[in-house]
Amino acid sequence: MKKIGKVMDKLGKHFDYKERTTLNRMRKKPNAFKILIACLLSLRAKDETTERISKELFKVANTPRKIAKINTKRLEKIIFSTGHYRKKARVLKHVSSELIKRFNGKVPSNREDLMSIKGIGPKTANIVLSFAFDKPVIAVDTHVHRVSNRLGLVKTKTAEKTEPELYKKIPKKYWKETNALLVLFGREVCQPISPKCSKCPINKVCKKVNVKKSR
Repeated sequence: MKKIGKVMDKLGKHFDYKERTTLNRMRKKPNAFKILIACLLSLRAKDETTERISKELFKVANTPRKIAKINTKRLEKIIFSTGHYRKKARVLKHVSSELIKRFNGKVPSNREDLMSIKGIGPKTANIVLSFAFDKPVIAVDTHVHRVSNRLGLVKTKTAEKTEPELYKKIPKKYWKETNALLVLFGREVCQPISPKCSKCPINKVCKKVNVKKSR
């Protein structure tokens, strides 16, 4: 896609992304641990659920030591609404324990160390690096992967393969904004089934790859 910078600028004007997603709001007063935990809770959960449950959890446990010590059943009850609560509880406790044991209770600021912790994948690592440490990286989730392919910006099969391709196609100054913009765009307009093309701010330049039905 040509002029990707103009596309990103147009999406930036259309979506107030700093206010519209939980993780982006957390960038204002970044706390690396809270951002990491909120990101882990957000997997397969609605944004409003992530925000509500994160706040409830942090009232009870907001440090690695507190989450590591919290009773598992109590933790499961708090995060129940996010879905997959048993698995998420195990991950939260394991990640917290690893931070204490290996990193003196601090969230590491590099991708290699973050991904050395079981339960932290590429997307979560990049969310933490971008939102907590203000590093120029692109966090690729299902929305970013889908939208990038639909636009014709990349041609990839998995999110893992999309990430390195996006670095080649998107100017560096937009890297930190890419996740926020494309996630919001993917949720509100460029939806998986029957995207709202009639309301799309970049409809004229989108290649609509594999779009069979739209509104």
